Amino acid sequence: MRYSRAFIHTYYEVPKEAETPSHILLLRASYIYPVSAGIYSLLPLGHRVAENIKRIIREEMDAIDGQEITMPVLNPADLWKKTGRYYDIGPELFRFFDRKNREMVLAMTHEEVVTDIAKQFIRSYRDLPVMLYQIQTKVRDEVRPRGGLLRVREFTMKDAYSFHPDFEDLDAYYPSVYNAYLKIFARCQLSAIPIEADTGIMGGTGSHEFMLPSPYGEDRFVMCESCGYRANTEKAVGSKEIRSKRSLDNVDSIDLPLEEVNTPDVKTISDLMAFFGIEPYRFLKTVAYEADGKLVLAVARGDFDISETKLANHLKAVRLSMASEDTLSRTGLYAGFLSPVNIDPGIRVVIDDSVTDKLSYVAGGNKPDVHYKNVRSGRDFEIREVADIVEVREGDRCLQCGKGLLTMERGIELGHTFKLGTKYTEENTMNVTYLDRNGKTQRVVMGCYGIGVERLMAAIVERWHDESGIIWPISVAPYQVIISPVGQKPAVLELSERCERALSSYYEVLLDDRNESPGVKFKDADLLGIPIRVVVSQKLIEKGLVEIKIRKTSEIVECSEAELVEKIATIVKALQPSLEGLPYM
Repeated sequence: MRYSRAFIHTYYEVPKEAETPSHILLLRASYIYPVSAGIYSLLPLGHRVAENIKRIIREEMDAIDGQEITMPVLNPADLWKKTGRYYDIGPELFRFFDRKNREMVLAMTHEEVVTDIAKQFIRSYRDLPVMLYQIQTKVRDEVRPRGGLLRVREFTMKDAYSFHPDFEDLDAYYPSVYNAYLKIFARCQLSAIPIEADTGIMGGTGSHEFMLPSPYGEDRFVMCESCGYRANTEKAVGSKEIRSKRSLDNVDSIDLPLEEVNTPDVKTISDLMAFFGIEPYRFLKTVAYEADGKLVLAVARGDFDISETKLANHLKAVRLSMASEDTLSRTGLYAGFLSPVNIDPGIRVVIDDSVTDKLSYVAGGNKPDVHYKNVRSGRDFEIREVADIVEVREGDRCLQCGKGLLTMERGIELGHTFKLGTKYTEENTMNVTYLDRNGKTQRVVMGCYGIGVERLMAAIVERWHDESGIIWPISVAPYQVIISPVGQKPAVLELSERCERALSSYYEVLLDDRNESPGVKFKDADLLGIPIRVVVSQKLIEKGLVEIKIRKTSEIVECSEAELVEKIATIVKALQPSLEGLPYM
């Protein structure tokens, strides 16, 4: 490809709307074009990178007996109503009526369609197991699209679905997908960290996220410095020991009676700490939620934050939101002064297992400007429902090994795998069954596995860039080689074209034939992130050489024209990612 004919339009200013490195560089290097908030066109360079990522994904999915299909983005709403997700998912799901007044949705995932396909064709144990996958457009009405391709409203996803005769077969197959994911990310030169994750709206019996540590990631995860335990903060558990510089010995040896204290304009934990002169763990934090329309109070020790994901999972709630002022006023409660003390027994109260009867606490008085002192669980309020409903903290002791401390990082989710089980095949959903070897009807068991293509592209840039631009891994680069002639002398142009012809038999080559200065050409080559640059100049010709620069290392080597193909082959081989040492399941 000649640069002069390529649809490449770079610019050097930082776009005002872009904040993350990937967003800035993909815009500047002419890989993407913003159509609207969270909606992007992939320009020719971006399209080439996406196609290379898809090729890697296809190769690894095919290697574990995946079979590619294509399912429609436009779905009848009736399918989504069968599983209940039509009602469970909020405004993120696009809903509308077609010209015949049939209710339709734009698919954000394809569990309903693929399960309907399975229902029609899976009849016998001989049809199982089977894995179907697609690389298809998805649409999600994100409330806050951000980070360029990291969180968008329309995107391409590889989603795969496996069907099994039982849970044992799913458990046996799941590691092959897990390991294939590690290979996909490694081939994109990303060191993905598999972590335990919450199943969310997908449901199921277990899942893993594959995270790329990044300060621009929206997810947080913890790792144990000793045993390697890893989990998303929505799933993670840790010790709930009290961290205090003060001695806790005999701190509550005297069982003082419950005392009501006037606390005008004192609502937050920090305000209460100053008012009462005690530390956060001595408070009861009570937060009011509406879970599927019903009021629920969540109670935890004051040095923890409530995890809405853990709470929703415990409640088995589809929708969970902070209770409104109107809801609280109807039940005689007041925001900022909530507690489980003297609460209406008809209100559901979930208490975190950090709360103990060994301590006395300060808690809300359930009326304005009032708090209680000396609150004791079991004495002043009854504990009827206990669960782990708080977020783990950095520095908590790991419960898995009991030794290491948990560290916390931000990360970009590269992919997600789920053991769906029978969520979508139960009788009250899609009702998918088969006949076993004995002619008995059995329930089909499912797995589900997703990777966002554009997000993976952005994550690669987040990991591989410098102040000059993108540094594409050789496996996904839009072109492996760019040839940059210096000047317009016939000898220079002729040699450049000979180099292009020689290399084009093996690699994708971009010849920068523009009549631009060397500085502009080199700056654009670095910005585009092409892994290997070949420079041809009159001075080099006089020495019988061409120059090769490796973008990733900035290493420069020289060779003759006759040696060029072999030298590039050696460099390309060295740039290939390694699949050794991956944390296979």
